[in-house]
Amino acid sequence: MTSTPTGTRPAAEAPSGPTVLSGTPVVPGVALGPVVRPVGAVELPTTPGLSVPEAERAAEKDRFTAAADAVAERLAGRAAAATGVSAEVLNTTAQLARDRGLLSTVEQRIGEGASAEVATVGAAEQFVELFTSLGGVMAERATDVRDVRDRIVAELTGQGEPGVPMPETPSVLLADDLAPADTAGLDPTRVVALATRLGGATSHTAIIARQLGLPCVVGVGGLSDVPEGTVVLVDGERGTVTVDPDPQEAAARVAASAEAAAALAGYRGPGATRDGHPVQVLANVQDGPGAQAAVAAHAEGVGLLRTELAFFGRTEEPSVEEQAGIYAAVFAAFPGGKVVLRTLDAGSDKPLPFATPPDEANPALGVRGLRTARRDPGLLTHQLDAVAQAAQATGSAPWVMAPMVATVAEAADFAAQVRARGLTPGVMVEVPSVAVLADRFLEHLDFLSIGTNDLSQYTLAADRLSADLADLTDPWQPALLELVRATAAAGQRVGKPVGVCGEAAADPMLACVLVGMGISSLSCAASSVAGVGARLATVDLATCRRAAEVALAAADPQSARAAVREVLAAG
Repeated sequence: MTSTPTGTRPAAEAPSGPTVLSGTPVVPGVALGPVVRPVGAVELPTTPGLSVPEAERAAEKDRFTAAADAVAERLAGRAAAATGVSAEVLNTTAQLARDRGLLSTVEQRIGEGASAEVATVGAAEQFVELFTSLGGVMAERATDVRDVRDRIVAELTGQGEPGVPMPETPSVLLADDLAPADTAGLDPTRVVALATRLGGATSHTAIIARQLGLPCVVGVGGLSDVPEGTVVLVDGERGTVTVDPDPQEAAARVAASAEAAAALAGYRGPGATRDGHPVQVLANVQDGPGAQAAVAAHAEGVGLLRTELAFFGRTEEPSVEEQAGIYAAVFAAFPGGKVVLRTLDAGSDKPLPFATPPDEANPALGVRGLRTARRDPGLLTHQLDAVAQAAQATGSAPWVMAPMVATVAEAADFAAQVRARGLTPGVMVEVPSVAVLADRFLEHLDFLSIGTNDLSQYTLAADRLSADLADLTDPWQPALLELVRATAAAGQRVGKPVGVCGEAAADPMLACVLVGMGISSLSCAASSVAGVGARLATVDLATCRRAAEVALAAADPQSARAAVREVLAAG
């Protein structure tokens, strides 16, 4: 059996037999199936001339508007049927299909004589160039623009909608990369595993695959050489894709994975190590249905209530009453339980027209999270009022944390506003300054929650959505783990809880490391709760501490994973 390192192609002279392609493991599990690939690209118009007579241009605008509306409604419909990050991603893409800037640019081009198809392509390219020139997180939106462009052109021309296939038999989807809306629309009964050539552990593809519970490996070199229909074995814990695996070995590994998955079905919580050390295993949710899914998954509560749902797709701020209704539905799902609510995390890759500036040079380092209150303090005031109203209506005692906090003064001011409403204050640890000065922050706060996705991008100076830098935002990076350790130690010194609510908390093996560092709670997608809780139950606290030691001492993520795997196997 030959092995191919990440980012390279298998050598032509390699011996016959199974070939193992390596990447970054994202979602554990083993699945076998024939390869399918995304549906072929939409055929775009190649004649950019101005050919529509003036008398027909109004009708051409109507034709475009109808196509854009159809695409937006289809995506919004899928969003309504989804939960969590999948719903968020589909809503964002639907919002782009209705974006006034894009639509007005298309209509302007039609007014000059371009057909609806040609105008759509030209306008989209204009926005792609703009986002690409901005770089960073905004460059990632170029993928979304192209995705919406293709969907609208397909609607206009009667071509099949682009996206992922709907295979008749359970299959493995291989792709260079996937548009977020395509990943969010995957059917786990037809696509049983996912591997991409690009992407990292914190990409939208990875996050949604985790929510869907699909074994997933990203950043895999050599995928382009694997023909469609070839049988492959995806191992989401080892981070490998085996091409033409030995049938008996593949069947054994799939069976072992299925047995492990069946064992997870018996998880009922609460979370604890084998020797009884308690660890809260919580869920990330964004609405009432998501909270009910978390209850069904035996989560002990909510470690991250994303409140953006009430704001997406809006041109103005939602009312206090509307917000309170959404929050109350989540609080009611966990009567007497722990619910940690994050205030509005707008900006960067989640811009809102009434909350964030449209033309920041570097949005990831700009007005986002708590910083939106600098421009409009009423946003935070109204949201905290809504939380207090929902808490009173349900008899709940939610914890409230702010995202994108950088200074002790910001934390102190936020804590005062939260306490004034009888709520429990904390902040997200996403900016390294909070981890470095965690002791000082905890003088004003009751808890900290580490968002490993953003903390990794700011620690390693690497956009977490950049496929080219995915190795730098791996949650096993030693520098990131050291900041987590330091933050957890600060919490232990003063007896205040420190949790993790980033994607790192969904990795069962990394969860053991985090507990060994002193993390008191882990919050992940509902689909990952059982895997994390069941894994913790197989090890004692001493083993978790040894795992943390070897992870921190490792030179890179790959050696950290290997060293921890050995410790856990021996423990």
